Amino acid sequence: MNDASPAAPAADATGDTIADLMLRLREAREAAATDPFGDPVLLIALAISRRLDDGRLDAGSVAALIARIADTAAGERARRLAAYVGLDRGAGTLDALAARLVRPDPQDSPVPFATYRQVVERPRFAAVFTAHPTFSLPPATGAAVAAAAAGAEFPAGLSHRPATPTLTEEFVQAVAAIERGRDALDALNGALLRAARGVWGDRWQALLPAPVILSSWVGYDTDGRTDIGWWDTIGLRLTMKRLQLQRLATQLAAIGDCAAPVAARVAQAESAVARQLEALPQQPAPEAVQAFAAVLVGQRDAALTSPRPVLDLFPEAMARAPDEAARLALAVARAGLAAHGLALAHTHTRLNASQIHNALRQRLGLTASPDDMASRRGLLAAMNAALAEVVTQPVDFGALLAEQASAVRLMMTVAQITKHVDASQPVRFLIAETESGYTLLGALWLAKRLGIDRLIEISPLFETAEALERGDKVVEEALRSPFFRDYLRGQGRLCLQFGYSDSGRYVGQLPASYLAERLKLRLADQLKRHGLSDIELVLFDTHGESIGRGGHPDSLADRLDYLSPPQARAALQKAGLRLREESSFQGGDGYLLFGTPDLAAATVARIAEHAFATPSAEPDPIYAESDYGADFFATIRREMQVLVEDPGYAALLGAFGPGLLDRTGSRPAARQSDMGGPARITHPSQLRAIPNNAILHQMGWLANTLHGMGAAAAANPDAFADMLARSPRFARAVAMAARAAASSDLGVLRAGVDTLDPGPWLDRAGATTRPGRREELMDVAAALERLDLSSAVRRMFRRLQADHLALRAAWPDLPRMPDRLVLLHALRLALIHRIWLLAVQIPEFSPRHGATREALVRGILQLDVERALALLAEVFPARPDPATGLDFHEPAPGPGAEGGGASYAAEHAALFKPMAGFFQLVRECSAAIVHEVGAFG
Repeated sequence: MNDASPAAPAADATGDTIADLMLRLREAREAAATDPFGDPVLLIALAISRRLDDGRLDAGSVAALIARIADTAAGERARRLAAYVGLDRGAGTLDALAARLVRPDPQDSPVPFATYRQVVERPRFAAVFTAHPTFSLPPATGAAVAAAAAGAEFPAGLSHRPATPTLTEEFVQAVAAIERGRDALDALNGALLRAARGVWGDRWQALLPAPVILSSWVGYDTDGRTDIGWWDTIGLRLTMKRLQLQRLATQLAAIGDCAAPVAARVAQAESAVARQLEALPQQPAPEAVQAFAAVLVGQRDAALTSPRPVLDLFPEAMARAPDEAARLALAVARAGLAAHGLALAHTHTRLNASQIHNALRQRLGLTASPDDMASRRGLLAAMNAALAEVVTQPVDFGALLAEQASAVRLMMTVAQITKHVDASQPVRFLIAETESGYTLLGALWLAKRLGIDRLIEISPLFETAEALERGDKVVEEALRSPFFRDYLRGQGRLCLQFGYSDSGRYVGQLPASYLAERLKLRLADQLKRHGLSDIELVLFDTHGESIGRGGHPDSLADRLDYLSPPQARAALQKAGLRLREESSFQGGDGYLLFGTPDLAAATVARIAEHAFATPSAEPDPIYAESDYGADFFATIRREMQVLVEDPGYAALLGAFGPGLLDRTGSRPAARQSDMGGPARITHPSQLRAIPNNAILHQMGWLANTLHGMGAAAAANPDAFADMLARSPRFARAVAMAARAAASSDLGVLRAGVDTLDPGPWLDRAGATTRPGRREELMDVAAALERLDLSSAVRRMFRRLQADHLALRAAWPDLPRMPDRLVLLHALRLALIHRIWLLAVQIPEFSPRHGATREALVRGILQLDVERALALLAEVFPARPDPATGLDFHEPAPGPGAEGGGASYAAEHAALFKPMAGFFQLVRECSAAIVHEVGAFG
C-alpha cells in the first residue's frame, strides 16, 4: 500500500501564462479608462517582448499560447454557429411548418389541393454555393468546427491556417456541403408530402415539391479567374450529373424491387456518364478534344440529356410499391430529381461585362464604349437592329477550341452543356459590373446566335454603389427592347444579382443594404410599367458570411430578413409579383452551415420558415419616417466615401495588412509591383474586396460597418434611440454595427498606428537598457521614417476616433472588444516588432535581382517576409555550394578562402530562421482572429 499523497495535477504553463497576460491586460485596459495617455495594447506587446528577451517565453511557448487561444476561439465559434442556425430547434419543425401550409388556421378547413400544390411546387428560395476566396480553414479544421457545433469537443493540435485550395479541392468541399443540403431538402419535401397524404389521400402522389433548391457556381465562375478552362467546366458539370445519378441510385436501392426498372435506367445513364468523364481532356489538345466529342455525343442518349425518361418510370414504381413508406421514398427521390435535373445542384456561370463588350466589338464591330453616354443611345439602337437580324449558328467542339473571346467561349460551353449534358434546367449567366442595358442586350444576342436563349438566364450583377443607385435605369434600357421583353416572357422570370463587396467597402455595409432594398422595389415598379408583372422576379444576394460582406451576424433568420426585409417582401407581394429569393453560401466559411447533417437540416429548416413566412403587415417606423432613414444612411455613406478617399486609409490597409493574411483563394490580396514586392497601395481599389475587409478585421477596426455611424447618430440622438427601440428593420441594421464594435477596438488600432510611427520606437530606444537594443530600435525608427506612412495614418485615425466617440455618446451600450481578442492583437504586434528588430540587423549586400538591403527592409516592414527570406537565402547561403564537395583532382581551398564556399550559417541561425518562425506565428494569430470574428473578409 502506497501512503504517499496523491500527485498534484500537472502544471499548465500555457494556461498560467495566458491567465497572467489576461490579468495584466484587464488591469491595463481599466487604467486606460482614466489615463487617456495610456496604451494598454502596446504595453502588453512590450511585456511579451521583454519575456522573449529574458527567456520566460520562446518561440515554442508563444506557439503554444496561440494554439490554445485558437482552439478556444474555434470552440466558441462552433457554439455561435449552432445558435446561428438554431441547431437546438433542428429540423423537427418541418412537420409543423407543413401542417400550417395545409391548414393555415387550425380551426378552419384545409386549403384546396390546387392551392397547396402551387405553394409547394414553385421554388421560393435557392441556396447558392459559391467559390469566393473565403476558404479560411483547412478542411479538417472546418469539419471539427462543424462537429463541435453539435456538442463534440474541439480537438487540440489541428492547424487553423488555410491551405490555398485548388479548383478540385474547392469543388470537393462544395459537393460535400451540397450533398448534405440535398439530404435536408429531402427531409423538407418528405414533410410536405406527408402533410398532403394526411388530407388528400392518393392525390399527394402527384406532387413534386421544390420550394427550396440548391445551385452552385463552383467551377463555372470565370470572373477574375484564369485557372478554369472550358474543359474544367464541362468536366465538373458532368461530375455533378454523375453525382446526381449516383445519389438517385442509392435512394432507389434502399426502396427495393418496385424501383428496379427506374434503377436500371439510372445505372445505364451513370455508366455512360462515367465513360464520358474518362474521355475528358485535361487540356485543349485537338486530338483529345475530338476523342472526347466522339464519346460525349455517342453516349448522349444513354447518358440522358433530360430526366424525363427516368421521371416517367416513377408512377409505375409507386403503383408497385409494397407500402406507403416505399411510395413516400419514391416520391421524395422523384422530387429531388425533378427540381434539380441531371445535376446535384443548378448551374450558375459568371463573367465580367467587359468580356461581353469585347465579344460584341469583334462580332458586330461596335467600337463605342457603353460608358460614353453620348454614344449609348446609338449602341442600344445598333443592338436592337442586330437582335432583329441574328441568325443561329451551330456549335461544335472545334469552334470551342478555336474561340478566343472569353464571353463567346463561355456561351459555347453552356451550349454544349445544354446540348449534351442536361437541357432540363436553365443555366444562370451572371454578368459582373453590369452598368448598361447594352450589356444585357449583347448577352442576349450572343445567346440567340448560339441558339440557347431559352436555356440561359441572363442576370446583371449590381454591386457598386453607382450600380445599386442606377440599376433600375440599366434594366430600363434593356426593357425598352421588344426582344428583351419577349426573352423575359419566354423565360418567365427576370433574374437579378446584388453584391455587397464593393458597395459595402466604399459606402458602408448599412447603406449598401438600404440601397439594395430601394433598388429591388424600383425594379418591381418597372416590371409593372412594361406589362411584365406576371413573370417571376428572382433576387440573388451574394453577401458573405460575416458583417464584413453583408451576412447578418445575429442568426440565420436575421440574415434572411436583413437581406429581404418583410416590408419589402410585402410590397412585392402586393404588386402581384412572384418572388424567388437566392442567397450565397460562400466557399469555405459558408459551407460550415452545411458542415454536418444536423447543421444542414437546421439551415434548410430556417430557410423554409423564411420562404413560407407571410410578410408582416405591421408598419415599421423606418418606412413611415422615411426621411430620417434616408438621411441616416446617406450620412454614413458620405462619411465612408470621405474615408475611402483619405490617403491615410489606403496607407493603413496597405501598410502591412496584406502580409497578415494567408491566401484563402486563387488570387493575391493586392497587385504586385514590378520589383516583385508589395505595391504601395494608394487607394483601396488596389485591393480586392474580400482581402480589404479581412485586413480591417485583422487591424481591429471594422470601418466598413462602423464608420459614419457616429455622425449619423449624433445628427439626431433622440430619433436614433427612438428608431432603435421601435423599428425592427432599423434595429436589425444597427445590430450589424454592434457586432462590428465587438470585433473592433480603438486601442488595438491605435497600437497599430503607433507601430508605424518612428516616435514610439525612439521613445523605446531612450528607455531601453538592453545592450545593442537602442541601436536596433533607432534603426527601425529610421526605416519607418523612410517608409513615411505615419502622418497620413495618424490623421486618418483621428477621423475614425472622432466618429466613434460620437457614436458611443449616442449609444452608450455599444459592445466592446473582449479581452482575449485584444490579447491576440497584442501578441501578434509583439511578434511583428521582433521581426522588425531582426530585419534591421540584416548585413549589407550587393544589389541582387534589383533589390537592395534598404528595399528588403522596407518590404519586411510591410510583412513581405516570405519573399524577403527567399532572396536572403540566395544572398546569404546557409552552406557552401555542393560543388565544393566534389574531387577536382587538385588541392581545394579551405572554408572562407576565395572560391571556398563561404557559409552564412550564423546569420541564418540568428536572423533568418527566427524571423521565419515569428512570421509563421503572426499568421497563426491571424487565423485565431478569424475564429474570433467568425468569418473571413
